[in-house]
Amino acid sequence: MSEEVDERVTTPLVDEAVKKAAVAWVSVAGGAAYALWCLPLDGALLVVSGPGEQSAPGLADADAAEVTLRGDHGGRIVTWPARVTRLRPGTEEWDAAAPLVAAKRLNAPGPAADLAQRWADGGCALNRLIPAGSPAAGADLPAGSLAERPREAPVVRTTRKPFRLHKVRR
Repeated sequence: MSEEVDERVTTPLVDEAVKKAAVAWVSVAGGAAYALWCLPLDGALLVVSGPGEQSAPGLADADAAEVTLRGDHGGRIVTWPARVTRLRPGTEEWDAAAPLVAAKRLNAPGPAADLAQRWADGGCALNRLIPAGSPAAGADLPAGSLAERPREAPVVRTTRKPFRLHKVRR
């Protein structure tokens, strides 16, 4: 276990939310929050991003971020400041964490060892998000919806009407 995990600032709510997290909404420098798949490990979240993986603008080089997690009911239960540490390929931390994250990657092309090597060679970032401050929970969370319009992306398409082979009676 690294010293960074021992120095973390957390609460029981954050600990439980982190243990159950599969998706986290991460915001860097007050920017838009992105839904990112993650892996909980030793009280922190591991997130991979970069070419061929999920997009997390600014996270690879950030020192801090804001993380929002959902509860069992599907709604937001806690938002906490995180200290961001990038794990570098070839280090002991990378060698321990990258295979675990690669093994949990859904629809991964090829074996986990090859995926971790592709991340190392392809410039992907593997970041550890460690709780580092007082969380907002319960009444401290915003009461209204934080929903935003969908962001422009090359994968967005217009919806067509469904094709019908036969005339439908009314």
